[in-house]
Amino acid sequence: MKYSIPLKSVLFLIGLVIMTLGLNIGLGGIPTLGWQTSEPFIAVINDDVYHVQDSHIRFIGGIWFSIGAIFSLGAIMQATLRPTLIILCSTIAFAGLFRFSGLNGGAVFSAEVMLSLVLELVAFPLLAWWLAKSGKPTSIVAA
Repeated sequence: MKYSIPLKSVLFLIGLVIMTLGLNIGLGGIPTLGWQTSEPFIAVINDDVYHVQDSHIRFIGGIWFSIGAIFSLGAIMQATLRPTLIILCSTIAFAGLFRFSGLNGGAVFSAEVMLSLVLELVAFPLLAWWLAKSGKPTSIVAA
């Protein structure tokens, strides 16, 4: 199996970024902690409904944080976590397609979303391919 420092570094860095995004949402809820934007973007009209939805969003932030932790652990436990990481890369790519369900707002192709969209639909499938390739033997030597 091929264990490369670049792949381990990429996995660790991706994990840290995803964990940071998870903390932003998980600890900040719907308004987030403001690590991606400093502009207010929400007004609460119904307090009870807001707090229920905010709780759900915080849960999703926790899931995102956990996914990042798995990527970071993958840098250390690549052989064990490789299948899981490939599935997570596929999950992220599939989830990126859900952005297209919000075409009415026009944000999908905006500069603010485009980098995320490209990472989800291009970079994560490429990372899955890299991970799959890293699991193949480097050479077969007859004894």
